[in-house]
Amino acid sequence: MPDLEWSVDNLVGTIRLNRPERRNAFTFGMVREWAQILRDVRTDDSVRVVVLTGAGDRAFCSGIDLGSISNANPDLTPLERKSHLHDEIHQVALALEALDKPVIASINGAAVGAGLDMALMCDLRVAARSARLSEGYIKVGLTPGDGGAYYLPRLVGTAKALELLLTGDFVSADEAHRIGMVNRVVDDDDLGAETKALAEQVAAAPPVTVRMIKRATYQSARADLRTSLDLISSHFAVVAATDDAAEALSALQEKRVPTFQGK
Repeated sequence: MPDLEWSVDNLVGTIRLNRPERRNAFTFGMVREWAQILRDVRTDDSVRVVVLTGAGDRAFCSGIDLGSISNANPDLTPLERKSHLHDEIHQVALALEALDKPVIASINGAAVGAGLDMALMCDLRVAARSARLSEGYIKVGLTPGDGGAYYLPRLVGTAKALELLLTGDFVSADEAHRIGMVNRVVDDDDLGAETKALAEQVAAAPPVTVRMIKRATYQSARADLRTSLDLISSHFAVVAATDDAAEALSALQEKRVPTFQGK
């Protein structure tokens, strides 16, 4: 079985980390394939939403598999270590930033270090009730290497993010939900079905509108009010002219379920 699985069903693509015996720790090879899938999805009309999850029920992802990559080599120079992160691991974050289709992390177990960062960089997070989350880097004397210092403060605020980053403490799924790290917590046995239902609900919406909403939300987080309103007026004008917008209005007036073509 491949270490990383990709499948598409009903407009939802699923990336599954498939190394349960290693708590779904990822290798450079997995990261390269992962990033390429995200790049390909940008122009693949058969995929409107992406789900990221792990195999088994013990771990979502335990981060980088140090036993399988040369980053664990103490003889590497600082520049070589930097290159390993930026040129390899960080490609997933950069591919996600360029993807305007929603990505949902389905957290089926422990998410630690870079494994948690991979969940935080997704747009939405659904966690199994037994899931536990930790940045963890501090416990091995490292800085958060895969965007934790960027994503976590934007979700939980600076002070709480610093507490979690500086202690490496685990938080339960319920606590993660309370502080805004995850969107939903569901019973373990329901995680797959609940994530699928959410993904299919979003995938059934007008795809151009969904992509514009995601784009506008992230753009607005980095812009002042006037710039944000100017951007959204452009997005609104484009969306309002689509066939899907006309179909949505007609379906509402005729009290029927709309069918969207992404046009």
